Amino acid sequence: MTQSAAVPVHPVDERLPLPKLFMLGLQHVLVMYAGAVAVPLIIGGALKMSVDQIAFLINADLFACGIATLIQTLGLWIFGLRLPIMMGVTFTAVTPMIAIGTNPDLGLLDIYGATIAAGIIGILIAPFIGKLLRLFPPVVTGTVITVIGISLMGVGINWAAGGFGNPDYGNPLYLGVSFAVLLCILFITKYVRGFFANIAVLLGILFGTLVAIALGKVSFAGVSEAPWFGFVMPFHFGVPRFDPIAIATMTLVMLVTFIESTGMFLAVGDIVGRPVDQKTLVRGLRVDGLGTLIGGIFNTFPYTSFSQNVGLVGVTGVKSRWVCAMGGAILIVLGLFPKVAHIVASVPQFVLGGAGIVMFGMVTATGIKILSSVDLSKNRYNLYIIAISIGVGMIPVASDKFFMKLPHALAPFFHSGILLASISAVLLNAHFNGLRSEEEASALAQEAARQADAAH
Repeated sequence: MTQSAAVPVHPVDERLPLPKLFMLGLQHVLVMYAGAVAVPLIIGGALKMSVDQIAFLINADLFACGIATLIQTLGLWIFGLRLPIMMGVTFTAVTPMIAIGTNPDLGLLDIYGATIAAGIIGILIAPFIGKLLRLFPPVVTGTVITVIGISLMGVGINWAAGGFGNPDYGNPLYLGVSFAVLLCILFITKYVRGFFANIAVLLGILFGTLVAIALGKVSFAGVSEAPWFGFVMPFHFGVPRFDPIAIATMTLVMLVTFIESTGMFLAVGDIVGRPVDQKTLVRGLRVDGLGTLIGGIFNTFPYTSFSQNVGLVGVTGVKSRWVCAMGGAILIVLGLFPKVAHIVASVPQFVLGGAGIVMFGMVTATGIKILSSVDLSKNRYNLYIIAISIGVGMIPVASDKFFMKLPHALAPFFHSGILLASISAVLLNAHFNGLRSEEEASALAQEAARQADAAH
């Protein structure tokens, strides 16, 4: 008997056959693609860059996405969560980057300098942020993950209606195709078994794309003009400039990203049955910093884990990190072959809408699952922690102008419902239940890991 046969392999470390890996990896890429290219489009438009320059930004973004994802999933020295995570540009940085880029005294090169500096600072402070894990017992973790899912639901809903900014937003045809994709995914999940059940979201997206093509709603404009190969040259736009105020601003963005990533990492650890301890959390946060550093070098922006892919892991039940590693490899190819990237970009957002509702709902369900293990009958304070924190986390979702009279520099903090919910839950838990020591938190994490291994 071989060693691999004698020693069971955890689903996270399972290496699937290459054809299955490719299909499952492609599924991850498709569900994150719209979000991955959105930030370069927004920044390029705000800075009035040419079409060719924006196209380069997108290719650079996909290339850096792939590198950061490979490091996060496979691990490199002291970097890498080694869980099924896809990395992408964080939307938290959009407003500060536009402010830096449109400042008459600054510009794009100052964005890149601040991104590089924030990435280095992020790598250095990751161990200190990791010590905050003891502030995230199940009542806090479950609340934060629930808010993540609810906050993201707005993205899926906007996709289903045609995408934010679409002049034909809410067209019944968009809603119908999106609903058909949702039904297709549910049908496959219910009646299909084996590998095809695992790629239900991919099959639903392909079905919706074919319907959209038949209805004449898919545009392949730009595919023929796009080059087959495009090398992503570091410092393509010039030598970065390092402005202290811009660096401080992007470092604050890095801190916000760390808190959001902590919730994502804890969620995916719970989904795959490999709870995240402090050491693992630090390795994952370091990749946020390293990915941001790589982004600045390769002409793109700060990176974090993409929550829609966390939801996809829950939907498919495929826990292998090698699937996301394949997704990272596909992203690198897309970044180096613009023509292929244009084809993938042709998938309409309303096709992704039905899939988005499933995936983001699954993130919410994961949070509710964690909260189900919390004592809500004897400890009534936990109800207050959950209720108030979810309410606070919904403020930016319900009203994007709620904090508009506060200093603009604080926007990255107050526009993140995930961060607001995290701060609220941590403070309320500390007030009502007190804080655990690092030893208690470590013991609980080890016990959770033992239970997961036993279940496996």
